[in-house]
Amino acid sequence: MRAFTDPSELRRLVRDGLGPGCRVTGAERLRGGSKKGVYRLTLAGRGAPPTVIAYSWAPQENFWPSVPTPHASGLAPFLAAHHTLQAAGVRTPHVLYASEPDDLALVEDIPGDSLETAFTTDPPRAAKALAKLAVALDHMAAHTSPADHTSEDVALTRALDDLTEAAARDPRVNAAAAALTHRLHELHAALTPRTTHSLVHGELGPDHILLTPDAHPALIDIESLTHSDPEQEHAYLRLRFGPHYAPLSRSLDPTRLSLHTLALHLSLVAGPLRLLDGDFPHRDAMRGIAEHNTREALRLVGMAS
Repeated sequence: MRAFTDPSELRRLVRDGLGPGCRVTGAERLRGGSKKGVYRLTLAGRGAPPTVIAYSWAPQENFWPSVPTPHASGLAPFLAAHHTLQAAGVRTPHVLYASEPDDLALVEDIPGDSLETAFTTDPPRAAKALAKLAVALDHMAAHTSPADHTSEDVALTRALDDLTEAAARDPRVNAAAAALTHRLHELHAALTPRTTHSLVHGELGPDHILLTPDAHPALIDIESLTHSDPEQEHAYLRLRFGPHYAPLSRSLDPTRLSLHTLALHLSLVAGPLRLLDGDFPHRDAMRGIAEHNTREALRLVGMAS
């Protein structure tokens, strides 16, 4: 049985970060994380907020320990991403305290629900949040850096690595490997040079967006924030937002979007199947992600079953 972060560590984090007058009266490990533990802590004491969220990047919280993680993880990239998003004018939960030696952080607990939930429970509120998210994405697009001209090669290499791994695990992908390889190289060869990259979240699904009481979106799971092609972000947005994507759409390079879309599908086959080698608990969800993206990758090369 996997042992997660010791509750005494969370109590100490609260004492150090919020003062000895604050004490933890309850702790709930929230579902979903594969690289860090996310805990909702109930507090008591003078001046204590009712709840806070604790992040733990302890090794025992990481379900990817024996294999490469698909994205950056840890307190340092989290704090860097938080600072960058603040500078770009994009909301994310406020950091209350960070303990660098322990890879632990306390952040505000934003009351309410995620955008994913609001799509079902409160469509008008979700529509309001979606419009604000489009503005936040424009702020991120305006936060640019000079393009690294090797990034296209890195994207191709990662996609080919994911293809190799997926092909070893799924016979359908293996049968289509030559066609998928050809399509990746074809798209890569057709790219035109780009001088700047914009700020991208990397995993921006509606489940990674909390809504404040005034329906303002706050981005979470921000550790993989980087500068890259906006098409990388929009490939993920199109996949995860589905029928709700239209308000977020922007003018994009169709070739880059096609490359990032195929690369994303291959990543979302290889990654979930890799997680299933270990003891990740939500196994049906991972199988579903891998299956959906296998079908989508095969469809893009005309080999859907």
